Amino acid sequence: MTTLATTGSTTHDDEDVVIGEGVALGVPAAGFLSRAGSATIDVIVIMLGYVLSVLALAWLLEMYILATGIMIEDAWLAVIQVIWLVLWTVLVPVIVETLSHGRSLGKLIFGLRIVRDDGGAIGFRHALIRGLVGLLELYLSLGAVALLAGLFNPRAKRLGDMLAGTYAQLERVKRPAPHFLQLPPILQGWAQVADVSRLPDRTARRMHDFFLQAPKLDPRARVQLAGVIAREIRPYVHPVPDVDAETFLVGVSVLRRDRELQGIVGRQTRVERLTSAVDQLPHNFPYRG
Repeated sequence: MTTLATTGSTTHDDEDVVIGEGVALGVPAAGFLSRAGSATIDVIVIMLGYVLSVLALAWLLEMYILATGIMIEDAWLAVIQVIWLVLWTVLVPVIVETLSHGRSLGKLIFGLRIVRDDGGAIGFRHALIRGLVGLLELYLSLGAVALLAGLFNPRAKRLGDMLAGTYAQLERVKRPAPHFLQLPPILQGWAQVADVSRLPDRTARRMHDFFLQAPKLDPRARVQLAGVIAREIRPYVHPVPDVDAETFLVGVSVLRRDRELQGIVGRQTRVERLTSAVDQLPHNFPYRG
């Protein structure tokens, strides 16, 4: 297999969610179209609620005037309209996102949730910033500002998300298809002595994605992509078998899977053994009910 120089350091994308242990979580961000569809539904619902509530408020004011004979000045009517508009376009979305931890009707339909940049649940402060900036982005500019901001951001963030430190997380993710890979016979001896424990999770995910896409790829593109991933994996595997790139990837994937399964089973066995020992009474200690 052809050898190319690669670096052995583990790197993360700038948009990865990295926890304290330095592990990048595979938390997908929502795409631009799903965010736009979600925002459109939310704006339509807000506007519909605003119009209906204005009609109800006008009817109540009319009943009040008829009952008391007191006329309301036009200036006060303008103030009430502004307050009512701010109530529906800012306060209602803030309350909904705060109580639902980042969800709304549009986000529920598209399977989205607003979270912090570190993946945690948002609070009132985050929802308030998004709501105040959203008044400009979604309503005063008719969505043009949010559209431009989302188009040029890797996570389709709007300005409110950038200022609040949040993004839209895609929660409705397809369940990954299981792989039924078998260790190639030519690698049986290699598997007895090989070390694949240093393989980073991010690189292992690339290998996993390759096997998902491989049946759909053109044969030449499949060979080329397998070679690229194999060269990325080589620094973390010792010894490196003298086989083609895809056979090498299959061997590493199967060996890593089997050893992780052995580790899980071993830990469960030790826990069960310790648990049974703790539950037993000490030697010759009488049971007193």
